[in-house]
Amino acid sequence: MATITRNDLANKLRDKFGFTAAQSGNLVDLVFDEICESLINGEEVKFAGFGTFKILDKSARVGRNPKTGEIAIVTARRVVSFRPCAEFRKRVSQK
Repeated sequence: MATITRNDLANKLRDKFGFTAAQSGNLVDLVFDEICESLINGEEVKFAGFGTFKILDKSARVGRNPKTGEIAIVTARRVVSFRPCAEFRKRVSQK
């Protein structure tokens, strides 16, 4: 299974639109930085035809170590959640 990296995205931008390597790399970094900043500020990030990223606040809870069965406290935390849109789910299930 292949992995797509930031560099792969930058190369696709460079090849398709004729940007320099530096310009395409900066553009990819700018997009990801903007997504991160929006999520940090509590905003949802929606991409039509793809899905929605948002931050969820998880409460502290009692958990269990799956190896030992020992009870452990899972601390409160913020996590990123992605919900794909129906169109995206349909396209993925057709492959």
